[in-house]
Amino acid sequence: MRLKALLLGTSFLAVSGLTAGAETLTIATVNNGDMIRMQKLTDDFKAKNPDIDLEWVTLEENVLRQRVTTDIATKGGQYDVLTIGTYEVPIWAKQDWLLPLENLGEDYDVDDLLPPIRAGLSYEDKLYAAPFYGESSMVMYRTDLFEEAGLEMPEAPTWEFVADAARKITDKDNEIYGICLRGKAGWGENMAFLTATANSFGARWFDENWQPQFDQPQWKETLDFYVNLMKDAGPPGASSNGFNENLALFQSGKCGMWIDATVAASFVTDPEESTVADKVGFALAPDNGLGKRGNWLWAWSLAIPAGTQKAEAAEKFIAWATSKDYLELVAEKEGWANVPPGTRTSLYENPEYAKIPFAKMTIDSINTADPNSPTVDPVPYVGVQFVAIPEFQGLGTAVGQQFSAALAGQVTVDQALQSAQQLTQREMMKSGYIK
Repeated sequence: MRLKALLLGTSFLAVSGLTAGAETLTIATVNNGDMIRMQKLTDDFKAKNPDIDLEWVTLEENVLRQRVTTDIATKGGQYDVLTIGTYEVPIWAKQDWLLPLENLGEDYDVDDLLPPIRAGLSYEDKLYAAPFYGESSMVMYRTDLFEEAGLEMPEAPTWEFVADAARKITDKDNEIYGICLRGKAGWGENMAFLTATANSFGARWFDENWQPQFDQPQWKETLDFYVNLMKDAGPPGASSNGFNENLALFQSGKCGMWIDATVAASFVTDPEESTVADKVGFALAPDNGLGKRGNWLWAWSLAIPAGTQKAEAAEKFIAWATSKDYLELVAEKEGWANVPPGTRTSLYENPEYAKIPFAKMTIDSINTADPNSPTVDPVPYVGVQFVAIPEFQGLGTAVGQQFSAALAGQVTVDQALQSAQQLTQREMMKSGYIK
């Protein structure tokens, strides 16, 4: 299985065919399946750019964020191309840590980028990162298990339905768990899921005056719901599971439902990778009837750090990897189902791609996520599954550690929320948001 190439929790470095006298780009990227696939297809880039070699530093998500943030903040200059997300781009662009992408080529077609994705990767109307793939989140579920239990998944389920169904289809004796959800601590791991979920429960990180809200009943309801559901219907060791771990569980037939990134759809339906490829259905992320669904908005994107000496070559690589031609290349080599989703309008207008069972659900999920109004009640921040302030990277991970500990049974839900409130309040006072 190609999934084994992800080398979970580790990093690896690979160099694509060194050429005498060539300029070498060092690319920091995440160990997700689409990025692994991109590395396998770089012969196409090399053929078009024989004077550029590629050196890959491939890292687990939390490690990538830590290394890249440290390097760019200290102007370390280790990397020429960075894989970063929707959270970092406007913050880092404002700090002049990134170079604007202004020479992607005449045939690149920036206007074809999906408006919500492009907006999230721009600062002062300039594009500072090009999206490799865009995503929201949705429910992926086992149609065979639902059928056996006499259940029918609605296109737009409630959390109550999802929880009830998860408990009904759980069969722990046979290692079938009704639901798999992120538990691994990290602002972009468990807190991506839990923040998006909390939005649908009426919770928010801060009120309009930047006061932390973890002492409010909506957060208590969110965390109680999550911990109890995972205790009843989740897999063992869930507090260590992030995106890749849950992907492996679902592909091996151990999850009845998985609520996670829409980009996972191509992997769970790939018969070469998934034992349940022909038994997967899709639904919108759940809601609680309050007007917000528990889905997020994200793009893994390629950007150029301001400290690089190889900006021209770096922009050539980014233009190749995020172009319409690259989508055609993947379709030719791997099939339309495996094309990186969620970046271009033209992809969703393509009749071949429209046949893919998860295409419409993906674009509907992306279009319904609203970074400018992410919660039921008003908030002073933008971002659906994150708060777009520099302090959030540290804050989100610290809160994520508390919530992961609650999932593991090391602390109670009340203790985790109390700690989250205290540490968030302390940081917001220190940073000058509140007195």
